[in-house]
Order: sequence, then C-alpha cells, then structure tokens
Amino acid sequence: MKFYKADEYQASCEALYRKYELEIATLLPDAVIEHIGASSIPNAVSKGDLDILIGVDESKLEKAVKLLSTLGFNEKSNTLRTPELCMLESNSGEDVAFQVVANGSEFDCFVGFRDKLRENSDLVQQYNELKMSCTAWSHNEYRRKKATFIERVLGKASHQV
Repeated sequence: MKFYKADEYQASCEALYRKYELEIATLLPDAVIEHIGASSIPNAVSKGDLDILIGVDESKLEKAVKLLSTLGFNEKSNTLRTPELCMLESNSGEDVAFQVVANGSEFDCFVGFRDKLRENSDLVQQYNELKMSCTAWSHNEYRRKKATFIERVLGKASHQV
C-alpha cells in the first residue's frame, strides 16, 4: 500500500468532496453529509481516497442507496452491510466511497473518530505512524490494525468496515 502526506492529496480530496456534497444534497436534501476519513483530518497520511458519510433516516436508507447509485456508485462487496449501513464505491475510477448510515446509529462513529483526531495532533501522529508501518501489509491486515486503533480512540468496540 502506498500512503501520501497531507499536502499531496488533501486539497484535491477537499475539492472532490465539495463537488459531491452539492450533488448529494440535490438528491437527498435532508441528508447529513460529512467529509470523513483521513482526507478530512489535518496532517493525516492517507491512501489518497475520499470518504463521505451520508446520514439518513433508517427508513429511507435503501431509497437513498438507489438514488446515490445514479451518481455512478455501486454497493461495495466484501464489507459490512446492515440495515443501518451501506458502503458504496465509485465506478468511475475515482477513489471515492460513500458510507450511507442511519442517523443516530452506531455508525456515527465515523464522525466521532474524525472529530477526536481533529482535536488531538498526538492521535494524528500515532495514526500516521500506524499507517506508515503497514505499507508492506495486505489490505486485510491493514484494516485489522486500523480497526484496533479506532476502537482504542473511541474507547469501545467498533465494527470492522
């Protein structure tokens, strides 16, 4: 895995986020739209991808997934899928993922994790060191190691997604 320093990817991710934020808000005007993941955390290293959380009422999650597919996204396979969470990935070649979550569900942890790192530069440094130590690891090993860190930061068990 290759990781990038913040100045190598964050500006382009922010611009791409703003583009999708407008498109999502047009489709789902009542949705909570949040830039999450490393690209939303100052000075965080990343694989260079963009993650966007889209929060909707649980009763509207499936309809939201269908509407978001019109933006060129498909349901991500081999990942956690519940009535409160659906991960979508771009089919256009852009490294963008949507985490469609039920508002008020346990999956608000994406925002909570982001906020904890935004508030604590020491945690960002630890997160960066963890990522850089994983460059030769498989994607699954990386995800497990990252999930353990996220659980520690949030002070609870979280789902590996």
